[in-house]
Amino acid sequence: MASISTSRTLFFSHSTKLFFSPFKPSSSFSFLPLQFSRTTCTLQHQQQQPLLRRNIIEILEERGLLESITSDALRSASSDPIAAPLKVYCGFDPTAESLHLGNLLGLIVLSWFRRCGHRPVALIGGATARVGDPSGKSLERPELDADSLEKNTVGISNTIRRILGRAQNSNLDELNVSGSSSVLILNNYEWWKEFSLLDFLKRVGRYARVGSMMAKESVRKRLESEQGMSYTEFTYQLLQGYDFLHLFQNEGVSVQIGGSDQWGNITAGTELIRKILQVEGAYGLTFPLLLKSDGTKFGKSEDGAIWLSPSFLSPYKFYQYFFSVSDADVIRFLKILTFLDIQEIVSLEGEMMKPGYVPNTAQRRLAEEVTQFVHGEEGLTEALKATEALRPGSETKLDWKTIEGIAEDVPSRSLAYDEVLNLSLVDLSVSSGLFDSKSAARRLLKQGGLYLNNNRVDSESKRIEAADIVDGKVLLLSAGKKNKVLVRIA
Repeated sequence: MASISTSRTLFFSHSTKLFFSPFKPSSSFSFLPLQFSRTTCTLQHQQQQPLLRRNIIEILEERGLLESITSDALRSASSDPIAAPLKVYCGFDPTAESLHLGNLLGLIVLSWFRRCGHRPVALIGGATARVGDPSGKSLERPELDADSLEKNTVGISNTIRRILGRAQNSNLDELNVSGSSSVLILNNYEWWKEFSLLDFLKRVGRYARVGSMMAKESVRKRLESEQGMSYTEFTYQLLQGYDFLHLFQNEGVSVQIGGSDQWGNITAGTELIRKILQVEGAYGLTFPLLLKSDGTKFGKSEDGAIWLSPSFLSPYKFYQYFFSVSDADVIRFLKILTFLDIQEIVSLEGEMMKPGYVPNTAQRRLAEEVTQFVHGEEGLTEALKATEALRPGSETKLDWKTIEGIAEDVPSRSLAYDEVLNLSLVDLSVSSGLFDSKSAARRLLKQGGLYLNNNRVDSESKRIEAADIVDGKVLLLSAGKKNKVLVRIA
């Protein structure tokens, strides 16, 4: 299948014809006369004025969140004042129990559609995860057992519901789209579990052209590799394509979004809809992959993936990851990973160039906005409290909950109460593993760099008292700003 690129827009070309998809409004939606501000799509009541819906495609372009669309007709369909809101879906295969940073852009783009009055749909790939998406992969994914799939499905469904279900805009209730009731989460296993091979070949396979399937970039790269590709993975694009057809036909979903590596899978869906249902009005949209300025993937730390579930990665560590973003990346990430007004981001960029700019001011804003989006106000408060409380010399009083919030992020050692009580701080610093020797501990202490529960210790004779043990459970030792050890009292 050939493609024509014009102003970042891709149109389908098939048999030398260009296909434009006129939008067909659904009678199942009703909406109010509202107005959307240019940047945030904030809804406002208007008296006897038509609905003005901010063009979501323009927003995504402005923020660097648009790679390609299958038809320019999506621009008018997404802002048509007399059309019903679009239903937009993004798929998430349950290959792990939590989503990770690579999935975040999908949730953000869904949220932008939602902020502009459209309806987000999250599709859990309970069926497609059993096959494995070859896009961007050099090897076939390992097969998951049924119990793991179920556990993963529950985990990522909860993450999606928590993030997308949280009210992102106080005015969204004007369209009755606030709260978790506005987030539709489906599982494609529900319609694939009854499909037989003969059904698949008859209802889907007969409309697929092997030449077009092999021309997809994700397939072509694998076929050219030494590992090759199994027939199972080869059919993945048809499974995802039929998902779009099913959602289009049964749920009124007319837009599928995904990362740029999903282009082949998404266009497989729009083709099937056009061929099998013989209707127009299905659109695909892709956004760029999350990469750093040097071209490497953004979303990996020294310890592995950056998870979106607080059970896998604490809000504190999540916050710290974004706080550490380089100056070269921070402005672009503010545009694509936050909902801040563009003018505010431009202002921040200008401040970075001025004398007297406080280092990491932009990073701090990025970390606050993304943490709030993923973990909510409570998670952001926890991250900020831990960040401040764990700063050596901070006057913030430590409590057990705050320390536990970073327990997985620092080395720890368990010691009996009797071993700790009345032990000299120098000895404890060695037995806990903070220092290799007493001489090293004494040297830093004399330099003013040894802290107990964030309080600087000046006396070499300091011994641990009962009052030093936070809530009777833990002690926090710090050597300078970064090296810490958590001592658990057994």
